[in-house]
Amino acid sequence: MRILHTMLRVGDLDRSLAFYTDVLGMKLIRRRDYPEGRFTLAFIGYGDESETAVLELTHNWDTKSYEIGTGYGHIAIAVEDAYKACEEAKKRGGKVTREAGPMKHGTTVIAFVEDPDGYKIEFIQRKVEE
Repeated sequence: MRILHTMLRVGDLDRSLAFYTDVLGMKLIRRRDYPEGRFTLAFIGYGDESETAVLELTHNWDTKSYEIGTGYGHIAIAVEDAYKACEEAKKRGGKVTREAGPMKHGTTVIAFVEDPDGYKIEFIQRKVEE
């Protein structure tokens, strides 16, 4: 068994696709409209679905926004340099909600950005292997 994808409901699919591809550098893997159900599914990620988990963005055509709720935490993305990742995200129009720096009670360098629907994405700086 392995994780295939995580699904997020988004209010504006084109805006969300622009964020995840232009700001975070993911690729659109596949997209399909379901006119009878009035929704579209778009799968995005950093690699092929056969080898890595991806995100499924679900756009229900008649719903413009969602409440995230208190149960959602964040999506984590490994980065080589969290400071640089924040600067690049800002240059590309991303919203950094927590600048890069060591986490509380630890040494791992993390940062947070927010997508257009308010979902949090954590950058986790990879430790350099010596």
